[in-house]
Amino acid sequence: MPIKTLHITNSYHASSGGIRTTYQALLRAANQHRRPVRLVVPGEQCSVEEVGEFGRVYTVRAARLPIGDPRYRTLLPSYLWRRVHPLWSILRDEKPDLIEVADKLCLPYLGGLFRKGWVQSIPRPTLVGFSSERLDDTLSSYLSSHPLLRGFARWYLGCVYLPQFDVHLANSIYTAGELTEARRLHHHRDVLTVPMGVDCDLFHPARKSAAVRRLLLERVKAGEDAVLLLFAGRLAPEKNLELLLETVKRLRGDTARDYRLLIAGEGPLRSRLQAESERLMPGRVCFLGHLGSRERLAEVVANCDVFVHPNPREPFGIAPLEAMASGLPLVAPKSGGVTSYANLRNAWLADPHGSSFAYAIRSALADCRLLSEKTIAARETAVAHSWEHITSRLFRLYDQLHHRRTVRVAATQNSNSNPRPLPA
Repeated sequence: MPIKTLHITNSYHASSGGIRTTYQALLRAANQHRRPVRLVVPGEQCSVEEVGEFGRVYTVRAARLPIGDPRYRTLLPSYLWRRVHPLWSILRDEKPDLIEVADKLCLPYLGGLFRKGWVQSIPRPTLVGFSSERLDDTLSSYLSSHPLLRGFARWYLGCVYLPQFDVHLANSIYTAGELTEARRLHHHRDVLTVPMGVDCDLFHPARKSAAVRRLLLERVKAGEDAVLLLFAGRLAPEKNLELLLETVKRLRGDTARDYRLLIAGEGPLRSRLQAESERLMPGRVCFLGHLGSRERLAEVVANCDVFVHPNPREPFGIAPLEAMASGLPLVAPKSGGVTSYANLRNAWLADPHGSSFAYAIRSALADCRLLSEKTIAARETAVAHSWEHITSRLFRLYDQLHHRRTVRVAATQNSNSNPRPLPA
């Protein structure tokens, strides 16, 4: 009988985000594999949504934090100490075999409560921490890059976060790096890497459409020969979005091509970026906002010319992988989690500076043969990361982790009940 997994995250918004995309894919796969999967997320009000026969999403009323993206809500650590809180009702009703927590600051203490044996009403599950971002990068983006904060992040991960769980998963070697470093200094825990994925049926070169491209050109008031650059993602401090504007400034002087930038997505930096782009290069940057559906996003991606991803500290990057699946050339930094799948064979990698990115964009469009070779290789890379493959791999891993822990527990119980005789 398949094990029941329950996943809890604060990094969830109803309309966007890599974590949301990942868990939505896992819920769809749950019904294909006929295995129970539960997801607990913060929201404005408590609700329950059935996703097919085997998937279920619990939304728990949660607070907004004064920093970060105001669209997101957060389940706070104080909720864990209120035994009448809806979160505990969910856990008592579901009694999952495995709990995965995708949160480093507010929710990892749930694992510690189970590990300490302080939860008596629920059978002890296998406890997994899932890392979709680096804590040191988050602190640097929202607070400061001071070395003391990076030192605090390493201490916190080693002494507080790592011990809460039986095992840790990370979405890239880059994301896992700070965990493995902290593990050497403090507590030993296995850290395993499992990538995120892409819907290769939705994001496909077949979505290229003269009609859709014409609408995009009209949106930016450009002629048919214009080059449409695209960024899709949250407009947040950690995304290094200023590099997009710097790159367009570098390209503005080209007389052979008319470069226009489309930015799809919402976030706290939109108004500032919009004002800056209008001041520096009016008419060359168009903000599409939230596109409303994954299908609409897939149409836009397939009908642009180059996908530009500016973040050198990207934990993984589903959006660049979706661009690769769509047959779009990818220009990205040669660092961070993007390099777990993007390389010189299937993308154009550059230093995260406007001049380097501008050169990479020109290079991507200069050689038709190389462009074809790289985009074909990019599509192959995306297919290898299809959600079908990734979710199957995740389910196998969850089974293995749970089996390993139950065998270890059984061996310990047998050892305690049958002590070895003392030597004569």
